[in-house]
Amino acid sequence: MSDGIVRCDWVIESPGDTLYRDYHDHEWGEPLHGRDALFERLALEAFQSGLSWITILRKREAFRSAFDGFVPGKVAEYGQADVDRLLADSSIIRNRAKIEATISNARVLVNSPELDLDALLWSFAPPRRTARLASIADVPAITEESTAMAKELKRLGFKFIGPTTAYALMQATGMVDDHIAECWVPPVVP
Repeated sequence: MSDGIVRCDWVIESPGDTLYRDYHDHEWGEPLHGRDALFERLALEAFQSGLSWITILRKREAFRSAFDGFVPGKVAEYGQADVDRLLADSSIIRNRAKIEATISNARVLVNSPELDLDALLWSFAPPRRTARLASIADVPAITEESTAMAKELKRLGFKFIGPTTAYALMQATGMVDDHIAECWVPPVVP
């Protein structure tokens, strides 16, 4: 199925399934801004913890439907009946701690109107590297910046966010460019 284009090593292609490739080519590493969009990514990165990202991608539309489009104001209003509904929904990852963390994180945003999630998260973006890394083996799992981001988010009351999840968020939203040197995707300026 390969189209002969050089991509990052983590892109796994399955016959007839271009979901991972399309995500890599058009979304991963592209600068993402906006409270709701970043809240969704934060939630999905937390759900991904311990799982493969392709699992989340395959369930992303179901997540969006189950969590009312990840609109913080809606998710913040969820109660026990919603938790029970989500735990019974086989189309998403049914992990109580992750579900409750997503609801709690929405409440932090709604109850802190002065909190600019976009500005906060992007304040931890490191300076751009002058050259891309040679291979996936050179890509870190955590950095000083992701550790600081996770610490600040926890201080503000966010849950289920550690340095590794924070770094994955930074990669996915274009705060860092971790496409490998040979990857066809051109570097982007945020």
